[in-house]
Amino acid sequence: MLAIACGFQFLSLPAHGQASSGPSSRHSQEASEDKDPAAILEIGAATSWNVTGGAATFAPNFAVETTPIENWLELEAGVSPFYTRSSTEWDVDLLFKKPWTLSRKAEFMLGVGPQWVHLRQNGKTTNSIAGEVAGDFMFWPARKHRFGWFLEPAYDYSFARGHQQSIGISAGLLIAIH
Repeated sequence: MLAIACGFQFLSLPAHGQASSGPSSRHSQEASEDKDPAAILEIGAATSWNVTGGAATFAPNFAVETTPIENWLELEAGVSPFYTRSSTEWDVDLLFKKPWTLSRKAEFMLGVGPQWVHLRQNGKTTNSIAGEVAGDFMFWPARKHRFGWFLEPAYDYSFARGHQQSIGISAGLLIAIH
């Protein structure tokens, strides 16, 4: 599944409506008016459910993303600390995302990447690596992308013993840094 998503992400072409890389005086004038941010902060909340059972867990969610290759690659690094009565889990991920511009106010990205999970439960600490696949919907209410909101469903697969699988979703505020 991860291999298919990675292949799809990096071999897909830009969607209709994405800017071409060719020079254009009209395009360069619009680009100067609507300059893309250097980074985007994501501040929100996340929830996660173990596929095999158990209660849902909730956490604050913080991430920053940047665009090293316009219309092709966005990088997102994020962290979510989940707390329960008997455990603490820190999920740290790095997603490689393919962006698609749906309209001037909406974007979608499909991302895959590694996740480090640090779990302290019942006096025992474990560290493990997982893989994550996420869809990221970004909505910008104003033409200038300064503030917006996001909705990001995700699937995680742990490579540790037991191969825990979970689904989750995060949502919150987007803050562009110019």
